[in-house]
Amino acid sequence: MSIGALKSYRRIVVKIGSALLVDRAKGLKQLWLESLGADIAALQMQGVEVLVVSSGAIALGRTVLGLPAGTLKLEESQAAAAAGQIALAKAYADVLGAHNIVAGQVLLTLSDTEERRRYLNARATIETLLRLKAVPVINENDTVATNEIRYGDNDRLAARVATMLGADLLILLSDIDGLYTAPPHKDPNAEFLPLVEAITPDVEAMAGAAASELSRGGMKTKLDAGKIANAAGTAMIITSGIRMNPLAAIDKGERSTLFMPSHAPVNAWKVWISGHLEAAGRVVIDDGALKALKSGKSLLPAGVREVHGDFQRGDTVSIVNMQGMEVARGLAGYDAGDALRIAGHKSSEIEAILGYFARSSMVHRNDLVVRGSREAVQAVLEESV
Repeated sequence: MSIGALKSYRRIVVKIGSALLVDRAKGLKQLWLESLGADIAALQMQGVEVLVVSSGAIALGRTVLGLPAGTLKLEESQAAAAAGQIALAKAYADVLGAHNIVAGQVLLTLSDTEERRRYLNARATIETLLRLKAVPVINENDTVATNEIRYGDNDRLAARVATMLGADLLILLSDIDGLYTAPPHKDPNAEFLPLVEAITPDVEAMAGAAASELSRGGMKTKLDAGKIANAAGTAMIITSGIRMNPLAAIDKGERSTLFMPSHAPVNAWKVWISGHLEAAGRVVIDDGALKALKSGKSLLPAGVREVHGDFQRGDTVSIVNMQGMEVARGLAGYDAGDALRIAGHKSSEIEAILGYFARSSMVHRNDLVVRGSREAVQAVLEESV
């Protein structure tokens, strides 16, 4: 078996949904996993680095432990994850080992990619595995994650991993073969879209809910993942993983949707800021400040109308317009209390108000990512080099 077009990519992240890996009654789908392993081995032979973001620990663990169908309690989910992670890691190690490839398990929590130091540590670990020709198998650490501190689905985790590692392509293997103009199981007239140039509000309106009992995410989470990946210059493919050798099937022309990356990708530091799933606070700005941000300038206190949240200096804050729409994200230059005190004032007045000399900007342009304006982002990058 050979891989064609995919070999043109340097680094690929492959996300695998639970329903593809685990049968509720029989457990692990061994033959399917072996076919995926053969695909990965073929890609690696072509010089492509492959990372796997795999769901399935809880689904496999509940089968191993004999837990009943239906919603699990938090402690039951965590116990299922504990048992399932061992079984899943062994399965990947055996399947890849048959091709003389070492698998390395990496378990991440939300804070591992949201806190800058842990983000860099996780990236260094995964980069080392790739350098040693191993295949990182990554999953959310469901044994300790709770609803308040979790990604909630592996689509967005896969996107964060792809941006963290500078991947060229993110492939989401799912139980649907791509994006349609409406959920195809509900609308027989839904049209398939082989190519999406940009994820616009109209495209987002096409998303439906989760189609599988074992899956946490639906098309909406896949489009959320696409926005994170595409903004960083990573292409994304959504395709069916139900068939055998699902990666080879992409090159054979089987149905899939390709989401094009941004033509003005953000650098790694700004990718990290932009990709934060949780903002620690919210800053409301006026139209004048918004215009300044779009032209590549910093956010000054004079343009801030409201400050919400209990954030600290260096935390990520959501910057919204007067209508409440998020227009940017950035790292706060002040704690929330001081930000509230200087909001609406000129930069020259900061020292008199706070009693100490501080930076003139509420959020510096180097720590700022503007939403919805590729030209503005590019301008910021050029000015900050």
